[in-house]
Amino acid sequence: MDNAMSINKGIAWREFAPALVLVSNSLVWYALAYSMFNSLIGELRLGPFLNNVLFGAYYFAIAVSAILGGWLFPRARKTGLVSWMALGTVMSIVLLTVPTNSLLMNFLISVFFGVSIGIGLPSTLAYFADLTRIEKRGLLGGIAWSAVGFGILILAVLVIIAGTTLGLELLAIWRVIGLAFFLLLSKVKQEFGIVKRFEGYRQILARRDIILYLVPWIMFSIVNFAVTPILTKLFGDFSAFAGFVEFAITGVFALVGGILADRVGRKRIVITGFIILGFENALLSLFYSNPISWYIYVGLDGAAWGMFAAVFFMTLWGDLSEGFAREKYYVLGGLPYLLAGFIPILINPFVDSIEPYAAFSLASFFLFVAVLPLVYAPETLPEKTMKDRDLKSYLEKAEKLVQKEIGKNKKQGMEKTKKENEEAKEEAQESPEDEEARKLAEKYY
Repeated sequence: MDNAMSINKGIAWREFAPALVLVSNSLVWYALAYSMFNSLIGELRLGPFLNNVLFGAYYFAIAVSAILGGWLFPRARKTGLVSWMALGTVMSIVLLTVPTNSLLMNFLISVFFGVSIGIGLPSTLAYFADLTRIEKRGLLGGIAWSAVGFGILILAVLVIIAGTTLGLELLAIWRVIGLAFFLLLSKVKQEFGIVKRFEGYRQILARRDIILYLVPWIMFSIVNFAVTPILTKLFGDFSAFAGFVEFAITGVFALVGGILADRVGRKRIVITGFIILGFENALLSLFYSNPISWYIYVGLDGAAWGMFAAVFFMTLWGDLSEGFAREKYYVLGGLPYLLAGFIPILINPFVDSIEPYAAFSLASFFLFVAVLPLVYAPETLPEKTMKDRDLKSYLEKAEKLVQKEIGKNKKQGMEKTKKENEEAKEEAQESPEDEEARKLAEKYY
C-alpha cells in the first residue's frame, strides 16, 4: 500500500497524460490495423510473389518514412503528430477498399499504409521520452505498455465481434478519440526533455553503448518473427487463445518490468528477458508436441515480452538519447522490430518443411548468444539514481527496524512496570499475621 502511494506520488500525471494517450492510442491502432491489413491481403490469394510485392512495398515505406519522420518531426513535432494521427484515421477507412481494388491500387495503399505507421512512430516514442524523467521512465514505460497490452486485448475482441468493415471503422473512431484527447491534454503539458543538439545516424552508430544494445535487439527481432509462423502452425486453434492470454500477461509484466527497471537498472531486466526467452524456446524444442509446454511457453513469453516492451520499446532509447533530439534513436531502435515483421511473410510458404525441434533449438541458441553483448553494455540508469534508491531503501528498512525495536522496548517496559506494580500491591497487602499484630498493637499501645 505504501509502495503504491509513493509511486503515485512520484508521477507527474498532468504532464505525463499527453504522452500516455499518444503512445497507447498509436500502438494499439498500429497492432490491430496491421493485423487487419495482413488478413485483407491474405484473402486476395495473390500467390507468394505478388503477396511479397505488396508486403515489401509496405515495409519499404515504413523504413523510408521512419527515417524521413526522424528528420522532419523534431522541427515541428506537435503539428507532425497531429497530422500523422489524422492520416491513420483516413488509412483505417481506405483499407476497406483493399478487396475490391486493382493490384496497382493495393500497391499504393500498401505504401501509404506503411507511411501512416512509420513516419510518426519514432516521434511518438521520442515525445514520451521527453515528457518523462529518467528515474521514472521505466515505471511510466511500463504503465504505457500495460495500457497498450490491455487496450489491444479489449479492442481486438470488439473488432472480432464487429467484423472487418465495422472493425476498421472502429479503429478510425479509436484514432479520432486519441487525437482529440491528445490535443486537449497537450495544451497543459510541460516538456521535461531539453534538446541540446542534433546528431547524425553515423554519430549515433559510432557509440559503443548503442551497438551493445542494438545488436541483441536485432537478433531478438529476427528470432522472434522467424519462429512466429512455426508457432502458428504448431499451436493451431490454440494460437488465437494464446495470443489473447499473452497480451494480458504482457500488460501485467510490463508494469512489473518497468518498476524493476527503475530500481535495479535496465540492463538486468533486459538480460533476464533474454534468458527467459532462451529457456522457453529450449523447452519447446524438447517438448513441442506436449500441450503443457505450450501453456508454459505462453506464460513465459508474455512475461518476457512485458519486460522487453517496458524497457526496449519505451525506456532504453530514451535513456541513451539524453540531451539529444531523440527521434533518430527511436528510428534505430524501432526499425529492427518493424522490418522483421516481413520475415514470416517470407517463411510462410516453406513452413511445412521446417522441423519445430530444429527451429526452436536455433532460436534458443541465438537468444542465449545475444546475452553476451549485454554483459558488456553499460547501465543506462544513472549510478547516482541507483545509489540514492539503495540508500533510501536502506534508510526505510532501518527506520522500520528502529520503530520495531522501540515498540518492543515500550512493550517490555509496560510489562515490567505492570509486574512491579503488581509486586508493590502484593507487598502492600497485609498477611493474616501482620493484621493480628497490628490489632494487638492498637489495643495495648
